[in-house]
Amino acid sequence: MERERLKSRLGFILLSAGCAIGLGNVYRFPMKVGQLGGGAFVLVYIACLILLGLPVMVMEFSMGRAAQTSPLYIYHTLTPTKKAFRFHGYISPFANVLLMMFYTTIAGWIFRYFIKSLRGDFVSKTTDEVTGEFINMLSDPWMMLLFTAIIAIAACTVCSFSLQKGLERITKYMMIALLILMVALAVYGLTLPGAKEGVNFYLKPDFSKINASVVSEAMNQSFFTLSLGIGSMAIFGSYLGKERSLTGESINIIILDTFVAITAGLIIFPACFAYGVEPTEGAGLLFLTLPNVFMGIPGGRIWCALFFLFMSFAAFSTVLAVYENIIACSHEAFKLSRKKTAFIVCIVMIVLNIPFILGNNVWSGFKAFGIEGKDVSDLEDFFVSTLMLPLGSLTYVIYCTTKYGWGFKNFLLEANLGKGVKFPKWIKPYVTFVLPVIIVVIFVMGIISYFGL
Repeated sequence: MERERLKSRLGFILLSAGCAIGLGNVYRFPMKVGQLGGGAFVLVYIACLILLGLPVMVMEFSMGRAAQTSPLYIYHTLTPTKKAFRFHGYISPFANVLLMMFYTTIAGWIFRYFIKSLRGDFVSKTTDEVTGEFINMLSDPWMMLLFTAIIAIAACTVCSFSLQKGLERITKYMMIALLILMVALAVYGLTLPGAKEGVNFYLKPDFSKINASVVSEAMNQSFFTLSLGIGSMAIFGSYLGKERSLTGESINIIILDTFVAITAGLIIFPACFAYGVEPTEGAGLLFLTLPNVFMGIPGGRIWCALFFLFMSFAAFSTVLAVYENIIACSHEAFKLSRKKTAFIVCIVMIVLNIPFILGNNVWSGFKAFGIEGKDVSDLEDFFVSTLMLPLGSLTYVIYCTTKYGWGFKNFLLEANLGKGVKFPKWIKPYVTFVLPVIIVVIFVMGIISYFGL
């Protein structure tokens, strides 16, 4: 059967960017910035995107486009006689599943906040009362399960249609709407009292705050936000034609992703300083700060509802992209129709989100590895962000640059097919010898940071 194709270049860029743009930008990035030194973290993060994220993204796209198959069978196709790397192909779908075991529920939180905003639940509420709304949401596992199911069902329904009629069409409209609204909200955020202090915290780096933890988390965030190392980009590479070189396309996607992340911060951090919310609040940056901001402006109820609607779009675009990866791998492995596969994946993912849901209430006393303050969400994030993303990216790098895998010559030929910016040949020593060492060192730093060693 001929492999499905994306209809347009714009569709590929927005779909791949949609995979990258999501909770990593509007939830996790501001949270990490607030907790890890503001502008210092932002500076290191941007450096990691360029030095680490870009070459790995080009490699992942190249492997997917060359193999024309899901991540499950990429290594089988490109190097049939070299079986050592196949293990990563088998792990990739499980990494995507693990990511969606908490991502789907958080996307449900955001969609629920859209409903609450639309109903006017935040109107005339004090800061403490808005905080109470968030606490009440986390304490209700059945309601969280309901909204998790809504997100999973919607995503699997879209993915059950053909690539062009489902995933590509929906993502285009969501991404364009998201970008327009975020710019409008950022412009307004810069007019708030105290905005200058918020911008200084956010964009003015304090170099004394750059330490091993900041570097490690910035590197992990660059992989997390770009969904690198687990085949999330490889699957879209497999749907792409040979008309455009992959470096230029990767640059466009990273620029879009970074634009959304920076814009999200320009919405949130001026508001933090305007409304007296600590920038280290974590989840509160999204669920506590913004409802207060909107309720303080004319027409705030509508703006709040629109914001959480398009935040839902941002989160949902990533859910769609990763579910597509899971469904594509399952479809190729079990030879079921796309619709049947989507139905099964939907049921399985709803069930697999239950540990994260309960971790916020019934299992709130759980301590990951016996560490105080590390709950179910920290454990799941540890496996994805600290282990699978960097180790998967390291695997792609070694495979694309050494004779033990696909090799640099084959990678370069595929990456540079078509019009556009080419991947430079002179960079081979860096990606072959330096980049793997950087990933290994920061992977170890991530482990040390997580366990507080």
